[in-house]
Amino acid sequence: MTDSTGGSAGGTTVLLTGIGELTSHDPSHGPAPLRDAAVVVESGRVAWTGPAARAPAADTAYDVGGRAVIPGFVDSHSHLVFAGDRAEEFAARMTGAPYSAGGIRTTVAATRAATDEQLTANVARLVDEMRRQGTTTVEIKSGYGLTVHDEARSLAVARQFSDETTFLGAHVVPEGQTPEEYVGLVTGPMLEACAPHARWVDAFCERGAFDADQARAVLSAGVAAGLRGRLHANQLGPGPGVELACELGLVAVDHCTYLDDNDVAALADSGTIATVLPGVEFSTRSPYPDARRLLDAGVRVAIATDCNPGSCYTSSMPLCVALGVREMGMSPAEALAAATIGGAAALDRDDVGHLRPGARADLVVLEAPSYLHLAYRPGVPLVREVFVAGRRHLR
Repeated sequence: MTDSTGGSAGGTTVLLTGIGELTSHDPSHGPAPLRDAAVVVESGRVAWTGPAARAPAADTAYDVGGRAVIPGFVDSHSHLVFAGDRAEEFAARMTGAPYSAGGIRTTVAATRAATDEQLTANVARLVDEMRRQGTTTVEIKSGYGLTVHDEARSLAVARQFSDETTFLGAHVVPEGQTPEEYVGLVTGPMLEACAPHARWVDAFCERGAFDADQARAVLSAGVAAGLRGRLHANQLGPGPGVELACELGLVAVDHCTYLDDNDVAALADSGTIATVLPGVEFSTRSPYPDARRLLDAGVRVAIATDCNPGSCYTSSMPLCVALGVREMGMSPAEALAAATIGGAAALDRDDVGHLRPGARADLVVLEAPSYLHLAYRPGVPLVREVFVAGRRHLR
């Protein structure tokens, strides 16, 4: 449900006042959230933030009633284009079966059999589910088609919902093909068909998927076609993926569950963002990434959901924030930053994930006096209202 409060009509200004606590990631406000704050929105952008007592005049005002306001969550890693589910696989894991990359093929079969309309409806459902939990920017990958036709149509579906689309033809090797044959397809006809619908190229550099040389070939071909590179790495065990991502200067490398000292040093030296996906470890009973170790080493960290039907079927960034605090050694402030401005950095975006003047006016009003409640009250639906580019969406 939406209304026109804060709409982006040219020249219209809207004052959001009565903000009990504003977390804006604006250094001019200092490291702590701003109390008794206000935000002015104009033409879908943040025009001003600061103490309510000093707020400039605006055309209309909206009082949030003393509630906390945070930037919209930026989910920089998701797999929303799929059909079916893998609930039985999840149940088996909960009774001791290990997680492996092979289960992806189950979703591939269901996705290939689905119509475009069915895939679109499922993405729409999940994006709406994310928005109601405060996510205002989401990256969406392909990777459950694994043919030229199905990867291209997956990205065409994803592009209806986000500009942050990622070509993940190199998810796993489909049955009946050798890795060499499939990498040739991914870097040739499949890339040619998919590049017009994608901003990013990705590969799953992991045992049971693609080795470092194969991942390098996929990423190099994607970059040559005008895409930006990112990588799945070090999820199921130690491996070369994180160091490869740093060597190639990728914006982000995702999972980062099993890291040695060389991996951490490479991340710190390169500036590549480590995206942690704690919902995966929650859903697979795997060890959690050590975000505290990364942060202490000077590595920039993002948090994302990895929403997918196999290893992590959650769309909840608030849950992932709570897990970051409870299981990965992050402070509540660090986890919130990782889920907002950190996710924006992982997408090479400077217009979202914060509420500094000039940012897109993506705000979340919490049914709580402070952002601390995101981790303090896990599982509670605290998102009351969401503003996307200044337009108000009611829960």
